[in-house]
Amino acid sequence: MRLILRRSPILVLLAACAATMTQVGATQPEVDSSAEISPDASSVLASPRQSTIVPITGEITDVTSESLKRRVELAKEDGAQVIIFEIETPGGAVMAALDICDFIKGLGDIHTVAWVHSHAISAGSMIAMACDEIVMSAASSIGDCGVIMGSPLGAEAVPDDLKAKAESPVLAQFRDSANRSGYSRILCESLVVQDRVVWWLENTETGERVFVSDKIKNARIGAGDDPTTQPSINPTWKLVESYIDALGGHEVAVDQPVVDDGELLTMSQSEAVAYGFAKGIVSDDQALVSRYNLAGTPSRLEFTWSEQFVGYMTSMPVRTFLMIIILLGAYVEFHTPGVGVPGLVAVIALAVFVGTPYLTGLADMWDIVFILLGIVLLILELFVIPGFGLAGIAGVLMILMGMFWTFVPNEPGPWHVVPTMQGTWNAIRQGLVSMVTAMVVSMVAMVYLAKWLPASRFGSKLVLSAELAREETIKTGLSTIKTIDVEVGARGETLSILRPAGKARIDGQRRDVVTQGEMIEQGKAIEVLVVRGNRVVVRELGGSNSTNV
Repeated sequence: MRLILRRSPILVLLAACAATMTQVGATQPEVDSSAEISPDASSVLASPRQSTIVPITGEITDVTSESLKRRVELAKEDGAQVIIFEIETPGGAVMAALDICDFIKGLGDIHTVAWVHSHAISAGSMIAMACDEIVMSAASSIGDCGVIMGSPLGAEAVPDDLKAKAESPVLAQFRDSANRSGYSRILCESLVVQDRVVWWLENTETGERVFVSDKIKNARIGAGDDPTTQPSINPTWKLVESYIDALGGHEVAVDQPVVDDGELLTMSQSEAVAYGFAKGIVSDDQALVSRYNLAGTPSRLEFTWSEQFVGYMTSMPVRTFLMIIILLGAYVEFHTPGVGVPGLVAVIALAVFVGTPYLTGLADMWDIVFILLGIVLLILELFVIPGFGLAGIAGVLMILMGMFWTFVPNEPGPWHVVPTMQGTWNAIRQGLVSMVTAMVVSMVAMVYLAKWLPASRFGSKLVLSAELAREETIKTGLSTIKTIDVEVGARGETLSILRPAGKARIDGQRRDVVTQGEMIEQGKAIEVLVVRGNRVVVRELGGSNSTNV
C-alpha cells in the first residue's frame, strides 16, 4: 500500500502563506488507507500537467517500437509532462520489447505511467515495468513473460541448452526495473523463469511484508508440507494469510507459496496492487485526470493506418507468401516469351517484401543494395555474358542473401561477425524457416505449372495473342515479325541464348521461342516441337550449327 497526502484546507493555506510567515506550523498529514485509488501525492500541490495517452496494442513488433518512438516524440513536441502508455497486448518479439523498454527508461523528466487496460502479458509486462509506475483497470491482468521461440509454424518452447541465453537479457531488464521502482526482485524473476518458488512473509512486530525464496523462508519459519503448522524458528516472521482487495475492499486469502515451482507469475489487478507492482486501480480517463492532476482529458496518439498495414505486411506468414509469389512469378516469366504479367507481379512482390521491413527499421540499405546488385549480375548473365556461369550464380546468391537478411535485425553496439543476442538467432531461424518453406511450396507449384500452364487458357493470355501480335506489327510498322505462322518440324537457328526463353530465326523470321527447360547456346540449330497460340517450343538439333534457314 502506498502512503500519500490527503488534500487539506489547512495544508493548502499554509503552502500559500509560506513565503510571508515568520513561523510555520502544521499538523502531520493523515495516512490514506485508500491510497491505491487516490490522486498521486506528488501532484497534490502542483499545477495541472499536460499529458498524452499512447496506446500499445496487439502483438509487439519492430513496427510497434518505431511507432511508439514517433508518437512519443510528437507528445514531447506538444509539451507532455506525463505520458500514459495504455497497454493491451499478449506480448511479441523480445528484441522489439527490449528496445521499447530502453527507450521509455531514457525519457528523463517525463513521468511515464503504464495503464494496463485489459492485459499486459509477456513482453507487455516487461514494458509496463519499464515505466515509472503502473496502474491497472478494474478487470485486468499482468505477468507471464516466459521466453518462447516464434516461427511461421507457431510458437515453440526454447530448447533447454538455449534457455539460459534466451532468458538472460529479459531477466536483466526486469532486474533493472525492480531496482528502479522498488519491486520485489524474486517476484520479477518469477515472471520469466519457472524455477523460482516464492513465499510471502510478514514481520509480526513491524508489519513488514517481503517476498522470499524457499531457502530464506525455511531459515525464518521452518520447512514442511504445511508450514503454518510447523513451530516457527523465528517467531517474528509468519506466512501472510490475507490481503485487502484494492477494488472491493474485502479480505482475500493468500495461497502459499504465491509462486510455485514450474509456474510463471501472472497477477490480477488486485494481486498486482497487493504485491507492490501496481499503484492503484484506474478504470477510465477521468480517473487518470484526477489521480495525476492532469490538465483536461488527455489526447490519444493512435497507430496510423500505414503503421497497421506495415505491421501486417511484415508478419511471417505474409512474407512467406510474398516470397512464393516472387519465385513463381520469375519462373513463369522465364518460361514464357516476352515481358508479361508474371514478371510485373514478381517485381511488385519483391518491392513489398523488401520495402516493408525497410520502413520498420528491420532491413537496412545494405540489404537493398545487395539485392539490386544481384539483379544486375543476373541481367548481365542473361543478356550480355554468354553461358550461365559465375555472374549468374553470384547474382542468385546475392538476391537470396539480401532477402534473407531482411528478416534479421541489427544488434545494438559494434558490428559482430557472429550474432551475440538470442533474439537475433531467433530471427535467423525464422528467416530460414520462412525461405525454405517458400522454396519448397514454389517447387511443388512449378512442377504443376510446367504441366498445366502451356495447355491452359490463362497461360496463352500471359503474352500477346497471335492476331494481336500481327495487328501491333501493322500499327507500329515493325518488320521483325512478318507473320506468326510456323509449322511443327520447322527448323532454324538461335539468335540469343535460350534460358529457356529467347530469340530465334525460323523460316527467315525472328521469333520469341522457349525450350522445354534446357538452355541452348546462341547460334545453335533448333527444331520446332510445339506451336500453341503464340508460344513456340523448340529443341536443339544435333550436329553442325550451319543449318540453312
